[in-house]
Amino acid sequence: MAVVKRFVTDHPRLTAWLVLAVGMVAILVWSARDVGLIWTQWLALIVATIGLAGLCVWIIGWEDESEEQPEGEPAAEAPAPADAPKD
Repeated sequence: MAVVKRFVTDHPRLTAWLVLAVGMVAILVWSARDVGLIWTQWLALIVATIGLAGLCVWIIGWEDESEEQPEGEPAAEAPAPADAPKD
């Protein structure tokens, strides 16, 4: 159990991806169980669902990264457009 706790604290995004993917795949399988998909369609849907879960965790992580900046440090500015006048 200590190994699992250490993994969760060391890799929170990977853990979130795993938990979200398992939940999303379970919902997918339950909701599409009577559709009559062949195994390649199931495989494609499950792989796409796992990828979508990873993207969701990655996007949610953007907010975490912006919160981790110290208050005294200014946020990184976006680069000026190429056609903007230079001083």
